[in-house]
Amino acid sequence: MSNQSDALSSPSLADRIEDLLPQTQCTKCGYPACRPYAEAIADSSANYNQCPPGGLEGVTRIAAVLGKPVIPINPVNGAERPRPVAFIDENVCIGCTLCIQACPVDAIVGAAKQMHTVVPSLCTGCDLCVAPCPVDCIAMIEVTPGQTGWDAWSQTEANAARTRHDKRTLRLQREKADNDARLAAKAAAKLKEVEAEPALSAEQQAEKERKRAIIQAAIERARLQKEQLAAGQSPEKKS
Repeated sequence: MSNQSDALSSPSLADRIEDLLPQTQCTKCGYPACRPYAEAIADSSANYNQCPPGGLEGVTRIAAVLGKPVIPINPVNGAERPRPVAFIDENVCIGCTLCIQACPVDAIVGAAKQMHTVVPSLCTGCDLCVAPCPVDCIAMIEVTPGQTGWDAWSQTEANAARTRHDKRTLRLQREKADNDARLAAKAAAKLKEVEAEPALSAEQQAEKERKRAIIQAAIERARLQKEQLAAGQSPEKKS
């Protein structure tokens, strides 16, 4: 029994690799977050040199776990560099919230039609807020000159970034589930209306059945999403 318990509690290869990633959630590796990339390395569908923020030190750490040689960062994914922090020119910001939506670790504070600002201590330097900005008011400023990769980032910072990313993911799931529940309630009401409609011809009956199928499918999707949220599943890390 103890052997089975140990097996269940011991970290998987993906878990061990994820712990070695800097958790910037920058997507430069080609995956939507650090966890999916760790899983891809573990199942050999991705190489272990695709994380520029981790730099050569990151490759070295992962290579040691995999028992493989140290190789250079793939230039397709970017280059190792000093860690930058996003800075918003508040005089130009129009409060569109697109940068807030793009930030994977909730490091940007603001509201619609109000100026936004970046909390430097929370920013991972992922760059994801830059492209969506319609007025180009975001600049990435280096804050660790001469230090790159893990020399410019600590395990404590990585752990904190992962926690913020996971909390944000769960919050977005809850918000989506709440919205889906509202839509499902409307769909249920609409279904009652459809059921009450008289079908006077074959064409009308066929249209009634089409509406019923669409509404029932929407209700079923909402039910499944609610069950997944209750089970604690996330879109990036499933149990």
